[in-house]
Amino acid sequence: MLEATSSDIIHMIIYAGPMVRLVLLLLLFFSVVSWAIIFAKYRSIRKARRESAHFLDIFWNSRDLAEAFAASKRLRQSPVARVFRVAYVELRRVNKSQPAATGDINTDEGLLTQNMVAGDNVKRALRRAVNMELTGLGKALPFLATTGNTTPFIGLFGTVWGIMNAFRGIGLKGSASLAVVAPGISEALIATAAGLAAAIPAVVAFNYFNNKVHILESEMQNFSADFLNLVERDLMRRRGN
Repeated sequence: MLEATSSDIIHMIIYAGPMVRLVLLLLLFFSVVSWAIIFAKYRSIRKARRESAHFLDIFWNSRDLAEAFAASKRLRQSPVARVFRVAYVELRRVNKSQPAATGDINTDEGLLTQNMVAGDNVKRALRRAVNMELTGLGKALPFLATTGNTTPFIGLFGTVWGIMNAFRGIGLKGSASLAVVAPGISEALIATAAGLAAAIPAVVAFNYFNNKVHILESEMQNFSADFLNLVERDLMRRRGN
């Protein structure tokens, strides 16, 4: 029974009109690309979350930032680790350039200037790194949203076109019996079914990945705030000494 139904559907697709077949090919393209994105995104986001959790454990248990930096190089899929590496490199650059840039840092004014410049530079580096990571995490997700929004309408267009042809066939044959109407209508409805089959997984996947990206964004924002507090606290301690 199932094999007969499958063969009937394949038969209807093969002998569908040119426009319906074009619509089905377009829907097939959307569906194949969407599933490729779904599998790729699932693997990358799962690895990103796992490595980010591992990095945070390493960071808070490290003796110093240099040790955490060395460990973070092994976690290439972690967006939090990449944000840390950017901020750490910027912090080292600022620390190396500050004495030459601020002149006499032994005065309170020189130390305060150094602290403000270092804090601002690290803050900008963190913000820039977080934005870059969010751009990477959200890459290809708009295609899933586009698929979910447009494929039902593409399928509906194919259905409407097929029904128009079915009614035209009725007019040419001068008969409106079920045997004449049913094949054309069923052929046309395949396009709507194909549109929904492409749209539903894309919408579900988009919402799922969007939620995971928001979680990773919160982790990056929280880590950025904590790291900046550590940097400012260390700069204030140096100033006190």
